[in-house]
Amino acid sequence: MNVRQRLEHNEELLLSPCACLSENSRGRERAEPPDDVRTCFMRDRDRIIHSKSFRRLKHKTQCFLAPEGDHYRTRLTHTLEVSQISRTIARALALNEDLAEAIAMGHDLGHTPFGHAGESALNDVHPGGFRHNEHSLRIVERLEKDGRGLNLTYEVRQGILRHTGAALPETLEGQIIRFADRIAYINHDIDDAIRGDILSERDIPDDISDVLGNRHSMRINTLVVNMIDYGEQTRRIGLADEYQKAMDDLREFLFEKVYRNPRAKSEESKGIDILKRLYDYFCKNPDKLPQDMRPSLEKYGVNDTVRDYIAGMTDRFAIVRYEDIFVPKGWAKY
Repeated sequence: MNVRQRLEHNEELLLSPCACLSENSRGRERAEPPDDVRTCFMRDRDRIIHSKSFRRLKHKTQCFLAPEGDHYRTRLTHTLEVSQISRTIARALALNEDLAEAIAMGHDLGHTPFGHAGESALNDVHPGGFRHNEHSLRIVERLEKDGRGLNLTYEVRQGILRHTGAALPETLEGQIIRFADRIAYINHDIDDAIRGDILSERDIPDDISDVLGNRHSMRINTLVVNMIDYGEQTRRIGLADEYQKAMDDLREFLFEKVYRNPRAKSEESKGIDILKRLYDYFCKNPDKLPQDMRPSLEKYGVNDTVRDYIAGMTDRFAIVRYEDIFVPKGWAKY
């Protein structure tokens, strides 16, 4: 029995009957021999972490566009927080922690520069629209590894696709990510808004604080503990009604005070304009795309290739490309 087989045997002994066991995975699009040391979901996690799209998350907006402070969240730190929360819940419920972690690591790979403002921009201009969860799946299936994709397991790919939207993931581990994602961003966006003098803890309504607590760590702990209690009692993933309502109310409070706040979002219209103009420019001038995008042009056509190129940009790279194309440079003679 090698290391992987021992790990799979331990899953059978220790995990809940509701867990998705590694050895029961529906597999990959392209069959591969199993690894001697890692289970299939551990391999998926590692492939995502070592991908180029994962590294780019460190320079993509989470809530505040291109923040100058060192302590504001980025799309990468958000991903790590989702992973930590989901692993805690999965472990407590005796579900497959490796599967939950792999989905968490890949769930936001498809986010554009400038956060949801960038997603809105591409949704406006690209035929068929743009949704970051669908693009996350496209990245791991079609774009990474020079077009070969990461060849992830079915359960991880489906969890990435369905981490948002109406359709639920088939696995309980995938369903955990939907809640962990919201728990993470609601609370860290509050933390960042307080850091940016947009909010104070005193602004949060008492009826929410009375249920969830009045500190960042307390709110996260309250929601995680309730998810664990709810899961143990019902064998389902969710929150008790009182806690679900408090979290929904807190999210709506954030939309009112932060996500739609003109002061917090004053630069978003510029980010939207940058991406729309870049999209239009490259659609009209596909010969200006990087050389390594040429195979994609032949395979997917102009619109999809331009979408893939722009969605993959970091905030600062999008700004640099915009300046190169649209901002005149001063004359210099040497």
